Amino acid sequence: MNAQPKPVFHVCQTCASGGQALHDALIELADPDLVAVESVRCLAACRQGCTATLSMPGKWSWLLGQLSPELAPDLLVYAQAYGRSASGTVMPSRRPDSLRDIILGRFPAQNPAAPAPQHAVPESVS
Repeated sequence: MNAQPKPVFHVCQTCASGGQALHDALIELADPDLVAVESVRCLAACRQGCTATLSMPGKWSWLLGQLSPELAPDLLVYAQAYGRSASGTVMPSRRPDSLRDIILGRFPAQNPAAPAPQHAVPESVS
């Protein structure tokens, strides 16, 4: 098993427009050493369904919409490009044509938690 971080798709299972089918197609086609596929109950983008996210530690995360099971092979190509990108940004010209307009939003990478500042506690006056 590959110990390196890898891209993760979180696929909305509650999308009436094919969430479960997309999840199943990705699971069937994905190399688990290269990309992880997980399910989530809701991504709160119901009007843009079927939706998924693509994320990886230290990189931008992406909310993707208007997806279908037929896009699974292209999504996996996109995930490979995403994994190779230093920031997680894959320009539309570098994505398969079918994925040019799937981006609904992006979220900055989470930074490791910085230590909490130490505040001096005033001594009580008696």
